[in-house]
Amino acid sequence: MIGLSNLGKAFGDRTLFEGFSIQLNAGSRYGLVGANGSGKTTLLDILARDEPASEGELTIPAKTRIGVLRQDHYLAEEQRILDVAMMGDQLVWGALREQEQLLAAPAGRAAAIAEIEERIRLHDGYTLGSRAGAILAGLGIPSESHLQAMSTLSGGYKLRVLLAQTLVGGPDLLLLDEPTNHLDILTIRWLEKFLSRFEGCAIIISHDHRFLDNVATHILDIDYETVTAYPGNYTFFLEQKRTTRERKETEIERQQQIIDQKKAFVERFRYKKAKARQAQSKLKQIEKIDIEPLPQTSRRYPVFRFEQKRKSGRDVVNLEGVSKAYGDNQVLQQVVLTVPRGERVGIIGANGLGKSTLLKIMVDHLEPDEGKVAWGYETHVGYFPQDHSELLDTPHMSALEYLWSICSQEPTRFVRGQLGRLLFSGDDVDKKIASLSGGESARLIFSRLIVQQPNVLVLDEPTNHLDLESTEALVKALGSFEGTIVFVSHNRWFVSRLATRIVEVTSTGLRDYPGSYEEYLAHCGDDHLDADAVVQRAKKLKSETVAEPGAEQETGDWEEQKRRRSNHRKLLSNRDKVTEQIDTTETRLKQIQEQYCVAGFFEQTPPAEIETLRAEETALNTDLEQLMLDWERIETELAALGESN
Repeated sequence: MIGLSNLGKAFGDRTLFEGFSIQLNAGSRYGLVGANGSGKTTLLDILARDEPASEGELTIPAKTRIGVLRQDHYLAEEQRILDVAMMGDQLVWGALREQEQLLAAPAGRAAAIAEIEERIRLHDGYTLGSRAGAILAGLGIPSESHLQAMSTLSGGYKLRVLLAQTLVGGPDLLLLDEPTNHLDILTIRWLEKFLSRFEGCAIIISHDHRFLDNVATHILDIDYETVTAYPGNYTFFLEQKRTTRERKETEIERQQQIIDQKKAFVERFRYKKAKARQAQSKLKQIEKIDIEPLPQTSRRYPVFRFEQKRKSGRDVVNLEGVSKAYGDNQVLQQVVLTVPRGERVGIIGANGLGKSTLLKIMVDHLEPDEGKVAWGYETHVGYFPQDHSELLDTPHMSALEYLWSICSQEPTRFVRGQLGRLLFSGDDVDKKIASLSGGESARLIFSRLIVQQPNVLVLDEPTNHLDLESTEALVKALGSFEGTIVFVSHNRWFVSRLATRIVEVTSTGLRDYPGSYEEYLAHCGDDHLDADAVVQRAKKLKSETVAEPGAEQETGDWEEQKRRRSNHRKLLSNRDKVTEQIDTTETRLKQIQEQYCVAGFFEQTPPAEIETLRAEETALNTDLEQLMLDWERIETELAALGESN
């Protein structure tokens, strides 16, 4: 239990928040939201004891283990991936390193070795490798790469290792700043399930609406120079905050009406002798009415407005037989895709399968190995890259100079107006590109697209650095854009609000579905992508397959009944096989762990054999996680058939 009493933080004469009191409880997950610069990361730093509060008191029990996701943490490139993740449990990691040193020392250290082994056992230390391996696998880092060096990973995957390190330590207080950055939809779903089982207290900053809805039990809103706690998820919070604000505005309006009525009476009768006493009474009543002005919100919404100079032809782009490989890694193979005018195509899929590569080939930023891309009549393409430096390649230019170079024929006031609508106000327009934050650089690229007025927008992870308010404004603007949009995104709320067609990039090719994201999930039944799909698919199957008594005789649909019975038998058989595999895997894991606990095991067993066992343990945990997912899927399908087994 963590207590905050009258907590406040200010920098000079600028107050971020003050008077914040709350008790943070184990088992609760708090989504921390607020405008950029409102103090979200600062509050996390205070909870992590990295930053002092300006006022108030923070009470954290002495033995509380705190896990913090630090995206700017230094990582040694030569360290093994698994080792970096295991470092999250500092106590056990230190004990294991000490054990290695004792075993490598000359004989005669038996007592010290016995003591360190006992310490490792007490803290479940011999399962640390398997626990770390399972979390790495869940975050999309395959078990065969766990023993490789960190240098073999891209920047996004290194951040996944940092997230794994944070989760491995089994913290009592978990502080996560944008944990879904650089995660694909599959991995975000895994993280949601992990957090839903987390028994400690979690504070999470995220700009992903759906993630907050699926994870948060409470919302902490930094606004009006204070922090307000709301029970429930993000959607419920929005409604609560809106109704609270409206209620206060209504009350102020009612009080103002009373004042206006009394003032009107005074003005009418103050000089009439018969009414003078009443007029004076009204004046005193007015003086007693104290209307406390509502503070201004710190939320700022940019104004995106995408317009096309002219319409494109009916067929916007056609890809024929496009293939691309990076060395031995074939990411795209004979891709065929046609996009007609007016569609909003959401491209989804696991990381590393070529989504960004596909967009780069489309906009001629990358040559395909095979195939061709043909753009249609009068198509004018605007591109938003995931790596902003692809377009912001003039770091010494100011934001004003950059945008003016795109529309040099326009006067300064036009350029300043465009930047102002995207929250570049005052001296912000003179900021150098090199010093812009991720959100600022994203908004600057969008300002470029707005003035260029293309009729096709190709967007690669456009919400990665945008706050919730900017993402909401962007969705609204893109939804009213009359041109064509092709975009890659891992933000499920963004995809669900925008896409009219879903293209999933898989290891075996493209899965093309002409419908919304929710319809796609319900059709495909991909429960690993989103929890809602399980319910949708179950309802769909049940409505299609569960008939009323006697319906078979009435309809004579014998083939349908036969298919259902056959499907049921297959599901039961598959469930038995998966259950048997789970038992076998768990038995082998138990055997390995029992070997670790045998007295003298680590002194008498060659290091190579220990390493082999640990690698096997990691692989088994990964297999077990997948088997459990398979078992859940089968049980869901059985339930949808109306069977109780």
